[in-house]
Parts: sequence; C-alpha cells; structure tokens
Amino acid sequence: MSILLQMNGISKIFGSTKALDNVNFELKRGECHALMGENGAGKSTLIKILMGVYTKDSGSIFIEGNNADITNPHDAMHFGIAAVYQDVFLAPQLTIGENFFLGNLPKNKIGKVNWTEVYEKADDNLKKLNISLNPREKLSSITIAQQQMVTIAKAVYQNARILIFDEPTAFLTNDEKEQIFNIIRKMREMNCGIIYISHRLEEVFEICDRVTILKDGKYIDMLNINETDENVLVGLMVGRDLSGMYNIKSHAKNNYVLDVKNISAISNNVNDVSFDLKENEIFGIFGLVGSGRTELLRAIFGIDKRIDGTVNLFGKEVHFKNPKQSILNKIGFIAEDRKRQSLAINLSIIDNINLPSYKNISTMGLFISQSRAKKNALEFVEKLKIKTSGIEQNVESLSGGNQQKVVIAKWLLIGANILIADEPTIGVDVGSRNDIYKIMEQLTESGVSIILISSYLPEIMGLSDRIMVMHEGKNMGIIEEKDFSEEKLMTLASGLEIT
Repeated sequence: MSILLQMNGISKIFGSTKALDNVNFELKRGECHALMGENGAGKSTLIKILMGVYTKDSGSIFIEGNNADITNPHDAMHFGIAAVYQDVFLAPQLTIGENFFLGNLPKNKIGKVNWTEVYEKADDNLKKLNISLNPREKLSSITIAQQQMVTIAKAVYQNARILIFDEPTAFLTNDEKEQIFNIIRKMREMNCGIIYISHRLEEVFEICDRVTILKDGKYIDMLNINETDENVLVGLMVGRDLSGMYNIKSHAKNNYVLDVKNISAISNNVNDVSFDLKENEIFGIFGLVGSGRTELLRAIFGIDKRIDGTVNLFGKEVHFKNPKQSILNKIGFIAEDRKRQSLAINLSIIDNINLPSYKNISTMGLFISQSRAKKNALEFVEKLKIKTSGIEQNVESLSGGNQQKVVIAKWLLIGANILIADEPTIGVDVGSRNDIYKIMEQLTESGVSIILISSYLPEIMGLSDRIMVMHEGKNMGIIEEKDFSEEKLMTLASGLEIT
C-alpha cells in the first residue's frame, strides 16, 4: 500500500504547554490506522491540525507525496480530509438529503432547488456504501449510528480520501458498531485511509491494521496490530502496568441497603423488575442498548415516574418523586452523558463539586461560604487526583477522566451511601479508567454501595460482585460472580434462557 498521508515533525505550543513535540504519523491507502494515547497525549491536537482547526508551529504535511498547506477547515476539505465524531454535527430538523447537500443544494435552470436531484444523488451515494436509508427522512428520526453513516456517505461523495473516526462507537449498540465497521471495511476497499481514535482496545484489534501511540505530546511508537497485544499498548500509553486493572477487591457484606420489588416505569421500558443491593457491594446491571437499564435507575432516583412497585432504603419504604429527594437521602447518580446530565459544563471545578451541597455551606440558604466551597474543592481534587491547573478551571476543558472524577467528587461531598454509575468510563482513557476503578474499590471499602451500569463486558465482569441482566425492560436473571461468563451475559441480554 502506498503512503497517502505523511505528517513529519509536527509541533504545537499553547502558552507554556507543548501540546505536540516533533510528532510523526503516516497513513497508507486502504489502511485503518489507530491513533492512541491517554487523554492529553496530543491526539486531538494532531487531528485538529490535520482538519485545519489549529495551525502547526512547525513540521510538514504531505498528501500523496505533495506538500499540503492546511490552515483552515476549507483547506482540509480541499485535500479530501473529513471527520466522523461521536457527536454528529448535522442539522437534525432537515432531511437526510438536505443534510447531504447542506450549503450547496443543486439548483435548476431558473435557480430553484432541484429536489429530485437532491434525493436521487443522496440515495445513490448511500447505496454505494450499502446504507439502507430513505433520504427524505428527517435526520432526527434516525439513530446516532445512522446519522454517522450519513456523515460518512456525505464525505465520500465530497471525495474524501482521508476519514477520521473519533470515538465513533461510544453510544452505539453492538449491531450498530458492526454496521460502522462494515462501512470502514468498504472504504478500505475503495483505497481510502482511515484514522481511528478509540479508547476501546478490542475495537482497535478488530478493525485496525497499525497503531501509533502518543504520550505527553510525543511520538512513542508505531506497531502492526498483528504483532502486538493489549498489554503492550497499555504499557506504551500509560507507562505503568495495568494488567490487574479489573482485579479489585470485593468488600460486599450480606446485609441489604436497597430492596427493589416489582418496579415498572412510565417509560414502558421497565416492567416488573426486582433486585437488591448489599452493603459495600458493586452490583452490575448489564444489557444491550434499549434494555431498560438506565430507565430503571432513573425511575428509582426520581428522574422518571414509576407506576408500580416498591423501593426500601435501609429497611424503610421510599418513593422519590424527584432527584432532590434522592440526594437528601444520600444517593448519587453518575449519568451516562456526563456533559449534559452530570456537569454544569460551562462552570468551574469548584462550582461543580459544590453544586449539590451549596445549602450546607450557605447562611440561611442565601450567602455561600466561598472559603468552604474552595476547601471542599481542594480536598477532592487532591483526594481523587484530578489533573487541573486550578479549581477555577472550567470543567469543559478537562479530560473525560478528570470530568468524571469531578462528578464523583460532588456525590462524595454529600456523603453518598449509594452511588449509581451509568457507563462511568465512556470516553475515558485506559489510565483514567484504572483510576476510576480504584476509586470505586476504595468507596466500597469505606461503606459505599455502587450500582454499575455498563455495556463493556470486561468492565462489568471485572468490577461486579453480582450482575443482573436486562432485556426489553425485564430482569432476565442475577448471576453470581463465580458463574460469570460472556456467553451467559450475552445469552440473557439477547432475551434467551440459559440452558
């Protein structure tokens, strides 16, 4: 395979921070090349330079052997470079066809939009990638995975030769992930080059040919996928041994802190579910997307309305009608979408950590003690090892792992006895994942009980004391740790009984 893209000696400095230091990267035609590293390693900066969002301070970029001067996104488009992100940047209120030609709708001789051409061309280009979608459908009516497919087809139509995938499967089902992978395979057949960024190592080994590792803004190594393994990659990325990442100690006791009986929720995705939570336990809930895992916990926490069933907290029946009541009873909820549901993304670390606790550090509920707020924030930044330039830093500028630590901190500050963690490591690098797992271990040792929702099998099996599997809103069974197996979990999650 011939070289499609060559990035040589790329450096970028922001103030006193050297984000990239003499980084090299190459991409061949028909190749899927993983770009890996912890958050802060420089991956995003390198990609933004390639996309024309940032300009490099030094170094050179060659596309098909020719010097490519990329100073803005229009230049990147001119050179055939496009990106697919986990958050799709399209217009949801418009049709697929309109999004396909956004800003460049074909016109007829009298200057009116040629709608026939819009939908016929969109349809033809979707079919080239074996994508079965009606171009007249509104974008808002299709799944995130299908929206990503539209983005890919649009890029191919615009003659993209280099396509960047940045955490594309974070919120996808296994079937949807496989659809995206099939499109990537199709694009490789078309001699396009794919740059694949993901924190999920198993995906890299499934779809990629080579991998380049960055650490602290520097090029570390480039390896052929078939000549390496996960432990080697983790070691290069993190610089320390994480082979025992999932081997956390169990501290579960036999007395129960939460007893849920026959819960049904107004979402119609939770039907007659029962389970219990032990003191100091990590209780896992596994299921495919749409199984009702999140809806179940939202109904218990008081976000969604439940229509049947009982919940006993420390032996006393409770019915939380809103999250405030749950928080007063020392239950915390780490939402799957931390940026929209767990954080005030435009506020500082100090504001976010103290957010549920301002009543406790104010006089008559009116005057907040800034000194106590600062003390709280400093305490948890140190305790959870949150990497930050200071507690006044905006949480939006933190890495995914450090954002998640801020979320955990705010619930620890209220003295949470029970912590609900919904997909707590989505978009979190392997080093930060290890940190979060160790925090969870320490929490259970100190008396906190955790309900862990995760669709990542190594995580749910590695951390949980017991696992409940859900399918279409129902409890398919609770498996003890000694009986854990991927086959059992996937069988139950698919709605089948274990024989």
